[in-house]
Amino acid sequence: MNLRTPSLTSRRRMLQALLGTAALQAPLAALAGFNFFTSEYTASRDELQAMIAKRFPVAERYAEIFMVGLRDPQLGLDAGANRAALTATLTIASPLLAASPVQGVVSMSSALRYDVPTRTLRLDHPKSERLELQGVEGRDAERLQKVGSIVAQELLQDQVLRSFTADELTMGRKTYEIGDITVQDNGIKVQLK
Repeated sequence: MNLRTPSLTSRRRMLQALLGTAALQAPLAALAGFNFFTSEYTASRDELQAMIAKRFPVAERYAEIFMVGLRDPQLGLDAGANRAALTATLTIASPLLAASPVQGVVSMSSALRYDVPTRTLRLDHPKSERLELQGVEGRDAERLQKVGSIVAQELLQDQVLRSFTADELTMGRKTYEIGDITVQDNGIKVQLK
């Protein structure tokens, strides 16, 4: 059997080809959710969950008496209503409460919008769907639920779900803008126009 050792020139060509292939794959991996052939981008629920979790906990003072905080957000997607859903642990603290802080869970649903100047996909007009508080009953529970709902809606208004870079929205010489936003069961799809 006659085995030939490749020449130095052919080894260089083979190495250049391998390095060229690796260089091409790196930018394509970064654009994994982008499909420029169908002009759309899909962000998976897991990707969005990881991004929104980084922005929590959040808190806001209400009427100089209550401090309302949200933590541990869990993102859900409602394809039928084309809305995002968010469930979070809610905390209400106040010197007026005998048992402070009060813990609970709030569930919100929200439309989505794209903010052009910041290139971000954001929650828009979140609405409190359910709020449960632990250890509070009667009129106190009703008042705290109202406070919690109002502040949770304020905290989530304009909350960023996904940021896009200028590089992500550019392919060759064309720079894309975000168009229609569609909530799916396992992700959010945006049209590239």
